[in-house]
Amino acid sequence: MKQRKIPMRKCMGCNEMKEKKELVRVVKEPDIMDENGAVTQKGTVNLDLTGKKSGRGAYVCSNIECLQKARKARRLERVFAMQIPTELYEKLESELTNDE
Repeated sequence: MKQRKIPMRKCMGCNEMKEKKELVRVVKEPDIMDENGAVTQKGTVNLDLTGKKSGRGAYVCSNIECLQKARKARRLERVFAMQIPTELYEKLESELTNDE
């Protein structure tokens, strides 16, 4: 029987390649546009525990240290090409601690 390929992703904090199911996905939801193509609402950044939300995704280990490393190096801001407010990082940290 043929062995299935295990999807690998890189953690934004520790830069290690790990199995996708071991990591938590941080997603920037798409911008909402009107019929003229003008952006009416910017996409928000959230934690995607299911891994199924639409949008640009980045992966972080499920421990807080990796999220803090990614925050310090501004890796999520570079990946999503937007300024991420401090409140959002605090919200992500609290969701990670509640998840464990």
